[in-house]
Amino acid sequence: MSNILAFTAPPRRQVLSERAAALVACFASHRRIEDDVFWLKENAETLNILECTGQKVDAAALQPHLGFYQKLSDRLTFFPQYYRFLLSIGLDLEDLGMPGAQMESLCHWVATQGLPDAELSDLQRAEARRLLARRGVFTRAADAGLDDRLRAFISRPETFALPNKKAAYELTHIVFYLSEYGRRDPHIGAAARLSLEYAGITAFLDQNLDLLAEICIALRQAGQVPNAHWVAAIRRSLANFTVDDSVYVAPADDYHEYLVSTWAMSVMGIDDPCAAVTAKPCAFRKPEASEGALRAVSAALLGLGRARSGSWERMQDTLYAMLDDRAAETLCDAAASTSHFEAYFEGFARASLATH
Repeated sequence: MSNILAFTAPPRRQVLSERAAALVACFASHRRIEDDVFWLKENAETLNILECTGQKVDAAALQPHLGFYQKLSDRLTFFPQYYRFLLSIGLDLEDLGMPGAQMESLCHWVATQGLPDAELSDLQRAEARRLLARRGVFTRAADAGLDDRLRAFISRPETFALPNKKAAYELTHIVFYLSEYGRRDPHIGAAARLSLEYAGITAFLDQNLDLLAEICIALRQAGQVPNAHWVAAIRRSLANFTVDDSVYVAPADDYHEYLVSTWAMSVMGIDDPCAAVTAKPCAFRKPEASEGALRAVSAALLGLGRARSGSWERMQDTLYAMLDDRAAETLCDAAASTSHFEAYFEGFARASLATH
């Protein structure tokens, strides 16, 4: 009897430029239908990352979007409530090389209709302003005080010393819009940069690498060097992502973390080969990761009541003793990764608010 050795080829790896065309095709044609608002979201995010990282995409690679682009005016007039998604996709397609020049007139139409005036939040008004400005169009919704209000929100670090994902994602997007996605100085001060550091510590404690990647991008756009521990965690996770194209799966996957982690590495000048993407249905799966320490640390502090202190020096041994090994290790890594941890912990512990 002879022994037969089976050879399993290792999965193919690609740098971002090699994945770009397949990413466009995958999200344009193989995950959702164009009438699904989540199709708009996924494709707006994908094209935005390709455009703002300066990827060279062949005109042929944009062909999956040709029909959508040609009907964009009709879609915009019928679905004005989605004008930010629609403008984003159309602008990026033109800037990536799609033949055509309709977006300037569509931006004027959006402004004339006053669609940005219906926005409730300053964050949405800032996004609308940024989109229209790409074709030199002004919107009345961008009043003179808009930037001051945005900067005031992000310049309160204590907001970001507490777990609040919504506020943290708004923080990163404000920096994206103020910096024109890294194309100009956002003119944020030390307090806003500290807010990004605090939000990053919380995300790291939670092992929320999706949010952490956005924070690293925002720090870079603000002219800062992101924490090396955070960058390493994102880099490791991205390297171990898998792209499953063996069978169609409903796209409740980790595509967003995959995209923003790719973006984060790109702005750091890192382009490691990652799992290959094919121009067909794909599910993006992140590697199994630690649950993080955020929930366990919060529960421990809450349980201590009046016995908790805002002093990290006084509390660290008590907390380590209350956590399992994995949570304690994550907390230790967070504390060692930044000189801001003690100040962060003072707010995070909420000792002055303890009532029992």
